[in-house]
Amino acid sequence: MADARPFHWEYRPEPVAREVFRIDGGQPLTGMVTISGAKNSALKLFAAATLTGERCRLTNVPEIEDVRVMAETLRDLGVVVEHPADNVYEIASGDVEWLFVPLEAAARMRASFILLGPLLARFGRVIISNPGGDRIGRRPVDLHVEAMRTLGASIDYRNGYYFATAPGRLRGAEVTFPFVSVMGTENALLAATLADGHTVIRPAAQEPEVDDLISFLQAMGAAVERTAPDTIEVDGRKRLRGAEHRVMPDRIEAGTFAIAAAVTGGRVILQDAPCDDLAAFIEILRGVGVGVTCGPDSIEIDGAALHAGGYTARDIETAPYPGLATDLQPPTAVLLTQAAGTSHVHEAIFEDRLEWTTEIRRMGAKLKLTDGHHATITGPSSLVGAEVEIGDLRAGASLMLAALAAKGTSTIHGAHHVHRGYENIEGKFLDIGASITRDAEGTTVNDS
Repeated sequence: MADARPFHWEYRPEPVAREVFRIDGGQPLTGMVTISGAKNSALKLFAAATLTGERCRLTNVPEIEDVRVMAETLRDLGVVVEHPADNVYEIASGDVEWLFVPLEAAARMRASFILLGPLLARFGRVIISNPGGDRIGRRPVDLHVEAMRTLGASIDYRNGYYFATAPGRLRGAEVTFPFVSVMGTENALLAATLADGHTVIRPAAQEPEVDDLISFLQAMGAAVERTAPDTIEVDGRKRLRGAEHRVMPDRIEAGTFAIAAAVTGGRVILQDAPCDDLAAFIEILRGVGVGVTCGPDSIEIDGAALHAGGYTARDIETAPYPGLATDLQPPTAVLLTQAAGTSHVHEAIFEDRLEWTTEIRRMGAKLKLTDGHHATITGPSSLVGAEVEIGDLRAGASLMLAALAAKGTSTIHGAHHVHRGYENIEGKFLDIGASITRDAEGTTVNDS
């Protein structure tokens, strides 16, 4: 894979300004929150836009750090990425020559690996780093690599990089995963849109964000269809066209603010929050005793039961969609600390996602880890303000929820993690009555 530029890179983590949240808890939250576009959809839509040289326009894009990193990564490749207005991006991938996604991008955002499929399919070659991302356990990309090989690519791994080539076009094939992989499904789907022939992907992830990606690809002229709940079929096209698409609402953000209302005994309306995409989560809320009213494009959360009889303990288990999303497990665990009785949490997706619970125990939660996948919560716990540290994106939002429910002031270090995935989260909390400030910690560190 010859390239005009020499391949000599040494990873040096970029300086990250550390931030801290200070939250005075114990007050019911009331009002309305407008839910932003979905992080887990927007990043994949950016990748899909590289499948054509024509301009693509994406609206309702969340203004978050991960989106900024993806835009920066595409620009480094030579893609034209413009940001003409808030929540609007325009992307034009002409003759991209520098098909190299460095470790810097992968270390800052695991989702950069989604560029493997579309760049390989369109340009026939790419060098891409092994990804980084949140520290919540192993998230191997072997499934992505094997899917590309099934479609006819040659891929070598050396020095932390995948060197992928596909002379001519990728070839349609049957891509079979050993288990459901959301990003694996998306990578295979993106690659198959320009492959020669017919591709069948199974078991295909059923997440709403995958269907949002399918809708965008169809607008671009791709022949893609979900022919069964766990099956996606693609007839490859020689080229795709530009298109416009509105990013779907973020169901994880909606769930986070739903828990905020519940654990503070408040009443909050979530605007632009589809109930259908949160069915398993809403069933848990109602089982615990939280009031949930669904509208056409909104959800009303009533936490009055917190102070009028209390919540009821509930066992939960994460699963691929339509089950409980793993990203909603940490916020739901915060809710269970306020439920009377013993709740059991089974994290079936990532083996280290429960590690953050050491921090909520500092706030008084009665929570015991059995192993990396199981926890027992005894409630209700009287949470109190404490000094805690955020380790990853979803844990950070969950510690904010615990601080909002706690009596006293909490100091939450590592607030910058939260801005990877939540647009203006402190502003939205302020709008519904939270007492929260965000400040620089006074030093700049390398957060690798």
